[in-house]
Amino acid sequence: MTTMEPSRLSVTRSTTTDGITVLALQGEVDFTTGREIQFELLLPIDDAAPRTVVDLSRVTFMDSTGVNALIGAHRAATAAQGWVRIAEPSPSVLRLLQIVGVDTVITCYPTLQQALGG
Repeated sequence: MTTMEPSRLSVTRSTTTDGITVLALQGEVDFTTGREIQFELLLPIDDAAPRTVVDLSRVTFMDSTGVNALIGAHRAATAAQGWVRIAEPSPSVLRLLQIVGVDTVITCYPTLQQALGG
């Protein structure tokens, strides 16, 4: 587990038996934590076609920094024939993703299990 500003954001990285990387975020995604999120999302993966699920169920706040990090990760994964999916965004985070149109580019799933199953 990688912890950044413990009171503001933590990121847990795990890999499923199918080789899907799950990034579980907890806390606030904003200008002060954005660099760490970008690093985690763009961290090189051994898989030639990276598959990542970003679990946002415990994110209490997200601004444009988080949106940009998600889009950057999506572009990088797509270029490598992989994908990024979003799981369980809170209502306020989902609303932000809908307002800026991220949900039309990156598929959002209501549960982690659904995101893993695609």
